[in-house]
Amino acid sequence: MKYFDDIRVGDVVMTGSHTFKADEIKSFARRFDPQLFHMDEAAAAQSHFGALCASGWHTAAAWMRVMIDQQRALEDAMSARGETIPMRGPALGLRDLKWLRPVYVGETITYKSEVTELRVSNSRPEFGLMTILTTGVNQDGAAVISFVSTTFAERRSIS
Repeated sequence: MKYFDDIRVGDVVMTGSHTFKADEIKSFARRFDPQLFHMDEAAAAQSHFGALCASGWHTAAAWMRVMIDQQRALEDAMSARGETIPMRGPALGLRDLKWLRPVYVGETITYKSEVTELRVSNSRPEFGLMTILTTGVNQDGAAVISFVSTTFAERRSIS
């Protein structure tokens, strides 16, 4: 975790990876995206996907999980060193969400986030606004998801 003042456009964070397993794909789909190609292998084989695949929402939720885990690990390390942890968030939403290709059983998606824009918040000058492009790629390097989000990041000082 960094203060807004220490973040630069072009900074990249490797957020983490997640491997999609059949049972979790089906479980997520039953609860949140109950389309047959996410829940049933036979139906998926007859679909335009040709095999069971994860919901796009599942790929986004998996990013959220690995992102929070990564942030908590950074906060724990900072706390252990006696450092002050800068406040982050809330996020202002996301845009340009794209599911670029299906995520099949056994695929591992690695997520990374790159800072694309920084500006001081007009309404909350103790914070900056950080815009981030997040992408996820499979084990072959093929992009499967991308989106842009903006979130608050605490400034070290107001001058």
